[in-house]
Amino acid sequence: MWRKGSILIGVLWCMVLLSVLVIGVLHTARMDLLVVKNYGDRVQAHYLALAGVERAKALLFQDVMSRQQAAKNHTGSLYHDAKDFEDVPLGRGQFQVFRSAPEEEGGGIIYGISDEESRLNLNIATTNQLTNFIGLTPEIASAILTWRSASNQDAETPGGANSDYYMSLQPPYLARNGPFQTVRELLMVRGVTPELLLGNDRNQNGFLDADEDPSDEQSSVSKPPPPHPGWAVLLTVADMDQNVNAAGKDRINPQTADKAALTGVSGITPEIADAIVSYRSKNKLQTLDDLLSVTAQNPGQGGANGGPGDSGSPVISQELLEQIADDLTLDGGTSLQGLININTAGVAVLTCLPGLEQPLAQAIINYRKSSGYFDNVAGLLKVDGMTRDIFKQVVPLITARSETYRIICEGKINSSGARQRIEAIVHLGRSDIKTLAYREDL
Repeated sequence: MWRKGSILIGVLWCMVLLSVLVIGVLHTARMDLLVVKNYGDRVQAHYLALAGVERAKALLFQDVMSRQQAAKNHTGSLYHDAKDFEDVPLGRGQFQVFRSAPEEEGGGIIYGISDEESRLNLNIATTNQLTNFIGLTPEIASAILTWRSASNQDAETPGGANSDYYMSLQPPYLARNGPFQTVRELLMVRGVTPELLLGNDRNQNGFLDADEDPSDEQSSVSKPPPPHPGWAVLLTVADMDQNVNAAGKDRINPQTADKAALTGVSGITPEIADAIVSYRSKNKLQTLDDLLSVTAQNPGQGGANGGPGDSGSPVISQELLEQIADDLTLDGGTSLQGLININTAGVAVLTCLPGLEQPLAQAIINYRKSSGYFDNVAGLLKVDGMTRDIFKQVVPLITARSETYRIICEGKINSSGARQRIEAIVHLGRSDIKTLAYREDL
């Protein structure tokens, strides 16, 4: 009887051990399956995000074509477009294209794209523009200019640092001595901290999370300050605009064009063309504002109502300049960099322009909200507080159209919640879309 009991106990222990082994194997198999499934979901989320990027690119190209046909520089239709970009279902999941809204738009998250021309270009900005930037000290501005300078010599201003300084750090590294490749490269520049560049957003991405909900945080007593994205959402290293008008046609240079080319611009009569040719022979046209100073060629031969022939009378009024400004250029290049879009830039970026202090920058934003987007750069003359002197300073630095866009898309698998983000910066040419920058795992 005792032997039978011992055998029974042994069998039971064997069953317990086998059960533990089977449970362990099943658990390991389950974990392996979950890992494989999670990886598969991440891959699918990646392609969902990629699909959202491609959708945004297609809509951008379609928007450009329709704007060119209508000869419009800006419509803003894709900047706030929840219909096309919010929780778009596809397969087992969905995607969303979003951006961090500036204070002028109420903050938070907006479903749509953004443009690089609404930002300040790090590689083009002057010392004055950088020091006008919120929170950017002269020392940091000097360090930025020295970093991007082709020379390896230290700047003779406070804050400048060459490779000798950076090689003394741990770990050591060399200064770029060339254009910034990314905005995040600023973190390598003397004086720039993650808090300044990226703010206090949760994942230090330089933009806010699409699912960020302040109500999910702690009580109002212990709640941390609202997420602030820092400088990163106001800076760029990739913007480029073709020197063409809203219809996609090459602009005319009034400094060098002959009479036939000038009269090809709608609104410029032969008499006005003659006056421009005569004026530029004695006075160089430096900005479009100088056209307002062009006077009649033949004094005493005009009518009594201030026509082109009246002695000393201007031949181009402000209204006419607003009509023809988009067809004219005083820059001989085929493409332009570092221009700031007056239809999309916020106060922080607009105040980087010479002569534009915060009240005038806010007046520009108020005008485009109440009266619609600017047809071209000459529309600034309609803004209260804008003088010809200020306009003359800013007009070479601004545009009313963007061609370089930032697309941030997140793909999500509904069943598991797996997510993947992609950020792409694209430039729209006359017949194609070129990807300038691409980043995953944000």
